[in-house]
Amino acid sequence: MNPSSNITDHFRLTPDQKAALRRLGLLTIRDLLYHFPVRFETAGASGNAAGLVPGVKVTLIGTFHGLKARKLWKSRRNATEGWFEDGTGRVKVMWFNQPYIASYIPENTVAKVTATVGGKDGRVYLTNPEVEIIPPDMAVAVANAGKGLFSDGTAGADASKLFPVYPESRGITSRWFYHAIERVFAARAHTAIPDPIPSDILKKYRLPDLGVAFAYIHTPEKDAHAKAARKRFAFEEILTIQITRALERAENDSFKTFPITDARMRTDEFLGSIPFPPTKAQIRAIDDVIKDFGKPHSMARLLEGDVGSGKTLVAAATSYAAVTARPPDRESGTLQVAYMAPTEILATQHFQSFIEYFSHLPINIGLITGSGCKKFPSKIGKGKATDVSRAQLLKWVEGGEIALLIGTHALIQKSVQFQHLAYVIIDEQHRFATKQRRALARKGGGGARDSDFLSEDCLSPVLRASSAGQKIGVPRAAEYQQFTPTPHFLSMTATPIPRTLALTIYGDLDLSILDELPPGRAKITTRIVKKTDRAQAYESVRAELAKGRQAYVVCPRIEEPDPEKINALQAKSAKAEAKRLQKDVFPEYEVGLLHGAMKPKEKDDVMKQFERNEIQILVATSVVEVGINVPNATAIMIEGAERFGLAQLHQLRGRVMRSAHPPLCFLLPETTGEVSVKRLKALEKSDDGFTLAESDLAARGAGDLRGGHQWGISDIGMEALQNVKLIRAAREEAIRIVQADPGLAHHDALKTRARSVHAELHAE
Repeated sequence: MNPSSNITDHFRLTPDQKAALRRLGLLTIRDLLYHFPVRFETAGASGNAAGLVPGVKVTLIGTFHGLKARKLWKSRRNATEGWFEDGTGRVKVMWFNQPYIASYIPENTVAKVTATVGGKDGRVYLTNPEVEIIPPDMAVAVANAGKGLFSDGTAGADASKLFPVYPESRGITSRWFYHAIERVFAARAHTAIPDPIPSDILKKYRLPDLGVAFAYIHTPEKDAHAKAARKRFAFEEILTIQITRALERAENDSFKTFPITDARMRTDEFLGSIPFPPTKAQIRAIDDVIKDFGKPHSMARLLEGDVGSGKTLVAAATSYAAVTARPPDRESGTLQVAYMAPTEILATQHFQSFIEYFSHLPINIGLITGSGCKKFPSKIGKGKATDVSRAQLLKWVEGGEIALLIGTHALIQKSVQFQHLAYVIIDEQHRFATKQRRALARKGGGGARDSDFLSEDCLSPVLRASSAGQKIGVPRAAEYQQFTPTPHFLSMTATPIPRTLALTIYGDLDLSILDELPPGRAKITTRIVKKTDRAQAYESVRAELAKGRQAYVVCPRIEEPDPEKINALQAKSAKAEAKRLQKDVFPEYEVGLLHGAMKPKEKDDVMKQFERNEIQILVATSVVEVGINVPNATAIMIEGAERFGLAQLHQLRGRVMRSAHPPLCFLLPETTGEVSVKRLKALEKSDDGFTLAESDLAARGAGDLRGGHQWGISDIGMEALQNVKLIRAAREEAIRIVQADPGLAHHDALKTRARSVHAELHAE
């Protein structure tokens, strides 16, 4: 047995087990070793089913019986009911809005449950208990070591012994992993993997070597072992991510780019032409970009700004500097800018914004989306945009006549060719796959390639080449001389990202932050609304409408759930809510509907009606999360608020933080669990997106920050993001290693690990 062996070569597996391992992404013995326990159980518990006291939080060990999913007769809510039994008695258990529990927990399953006792003396029950299923091989030991809950004569276990509990999938259990790892250790396969962390770094930070760390994390003798191993593997993952980012940055710095001359003079000229002063944060961000424009290599920068902080102004000012500059050795024409947005609605709004910014200037602006193309200024109507054919617009872009092209992912199609693309801006960049972002960043005339940093087919000599001592930059710079200069790259996001996450995931980008709002923006009031207070919330919205304002109502889903499907998501639908509000709540106002399943033209028509105040209440899904800009909208109601991440909720309420009118945000949760209420209260107390992002990372836990796996980081890596010192140390070591050994010629194991991590980060 060796680390590269397939698991199937050494274990007899059923078809279900093979399928489960594939779902978990486990193919080799090495994969198995890196499949870490999520927690450790000790053989101990508190309380018993007999004599439970209402209001007390208890932990019990026993078995489930008679779990059934049904609809409650009065509220029609989905519920799961059944019994939990130990050696002293049994207690009723209930879960609301979780009908899948009945199929998830088989009859007679041994488990540990934790819950607060409800009901009254003599008729107690457990509501929505937390369940930890105990692997069969340790069930008896755990039970006997508890408080004699089982009496089958089996000897008790050491109450301090740690039992690993692994991530499971249907068809394979934690017990299987426990015994599989035992066999791997017996074969010494865990000692055959070269340690990617250099020995001097291990010693410097007092980290266990790889073989010891595997033993510590899978079979710890005490809690300190498990913690030491998790710290070591967290450092390993963050270090290798930082290595890939440092290499990508070194490669980027080897690309030649277009010189954008007199950028400061041009941005000052632009800022002097707008009717309001920029904020200090906007000026700092513009200065950052201007300094990058003056460097010999292309810019790679992330602009992170809270909702309404004015990122578009930064983009407009710096774009002006580019589109008013001449290409090298040319006395006519201009450099070109490409601006990519994630949705047609947002692209169209940016098109209108740039028209307002540049309407007094002789600058041609184009719009390209899946539903059509436009050009400004029109030769027919002065000061207006006109529809043009795709072929004609592409001809103008390739000929250099369109200085600024705004669009959706249509921008990265092969048919779109630029003559002098000098600057690329991507808005809400996390909504694009890495390859889409890089394709635009590498686009230009004369054959610039659409590639992904460090991909196997086009990069990176550092991670792909086997020859020792190959230097990054030297071969790459020479290779790229035949291509058009690489454009400057600015990535923008309004999604609050914890600084540690930004430094890790976007380590190849310089960071600019807009941490203040333009003057005149009113402070938002956010309230969690109980079901009994819904009528009051409606009256508050009605008061805003009476002033001539408008409102949003956001729902978690488009259609009503199928009543025949008991596992269907029980959440308010936009379609049904729009009908209900129009008929029963706000009959005197016009209610509109917007969702992602609508055709682009239908969405556009609805948004135009909303912008013209022909629609006063817009019922929508989270499609309105990004980029919708209607300053007259001052109230938003978010149904099923607990179903959204804090960052997403903050984005949604940002739709009404667009004017000087005091905005209102009502959060209407369907359930009131302790964790969800805590998260919503954080939103109620703070309107600072960066503070909320840190709260989300801390409260929601590893791997769950806005769907943490979208970042390509494991749960153990996500945990590390709460350790600022670890992040900084890994970043410093990565930079030091790449500077001293650009080709990683003396770090073979680290090179191999970096390639693996890179593949995980870019697997989109």
